[in-house]
Amino acid sequence: MKKIILVISLIALNFAILAQAPLVENLGYKGGTIKGIKKLPNATHFIAMGDWGRNGENYQREVAAGMGSAARDLDASFVVATGDNFYPYGVASTRDYHWISSFETIYTAQSLHVKWYPVLGNHDYASNPDAEVEYTKISSRWTMPSRYYSKSFNENDTSRSLLMLFIDTDPIEKELNGQKHDSIKYVAGAVDKQKQWIESQLANSKAKWKIVVGHHPLYTGGWRKNSPNTLKMKNFLEPIFDKYGVDVYLAGHEHHLEHTKPMNHRTHHVISGAASEARPTALHPEGGIFAAATQGFATFSVANNQILIQFIEYTNKILHESIIRK
Repeated sequence: MKKIILVISLIALNFAILAQAPLVENLGYKGGTIKGIKKLPNATHFIAMGDWGRNGENYQREVAAGMGSAARDLDASFVVATGDNFYPYGVASTRDYHWISSFETIYTAQSLHVKWYPVLGNHDYASNPDAEVEYTKISSRWTMPSRYYSKSFNENDTSRSLLMLFIDTDPIEKELNGQKHDSIKYVAGAVDKQKQWIESQLANSKAKWKIVVGHHPLYTGGWRKNSPNTLKMKNFLEPIFDKYGVDVYLAGHEHHLEHTKPMNHRTHHVISGAASEARPTALHPEGGIFAAATQGFATFSVANNQILIQFIEYTNKILHESIIRK
């Protein structure tokens, strides 16, 4: 008799959970249609977002729904996450509940069940950064084979071939600030090794387009515009980008959307770090093109002679589009 009561109770609980599911849809998280979104022909399309994992709060759900709509409309091939993937202290292990509450149950659109290429941010380093690497082994979409890595697309089509480097900037910032090395997070010699790897990857690539993804920006109109750390990162990375002709540096860290093209430098600087929280920003004085202090994300379409970037707000409104020609 007790077993029958237990079974009935479990069935009732399951029905109760299912009965609540439509309520989520009624809260405005469906995504809908993004009016006016553009899709270049014969292009590689992807979504770029960052600074996001907050258990669905701070408009994370709304941004996720918009991402799903944009990925569907563009038939996006993958998602790029620009770091600070889990707030406030990263994840402790591959079994941390953040994986469920901030990732698996938030980005549920079928169009977002593609490869995700993340980088690590400073908040990810607060706990166990290697847990995000290890999650790659048990996820069908989370793809972070190491703390920094590269991906090549359309290698057989030289007219639109694309090299993307996903770099690990937090150890760089810490070393530039003279932080003491340890045996796990900030290992002695790791920054020099990564720098050599970045230069080797860029020098040996014949790709038409080169995009580098990292967490810390070099140009920002936000909170860190005059930060010594931003200047140090700029002095470390910009000479490499100039030397090897990097087309785009895509970052997060600052919680806004931004596009800057500094004079006398080839690289375009894009910030997409507003996938949950948003902070004040302004156009950068050195070549600022667009800046918005609102939650949202960016889409990239990489074609043979241009890159189209569309900045989209959590309301599904297209705020700005930028075109990089080559």
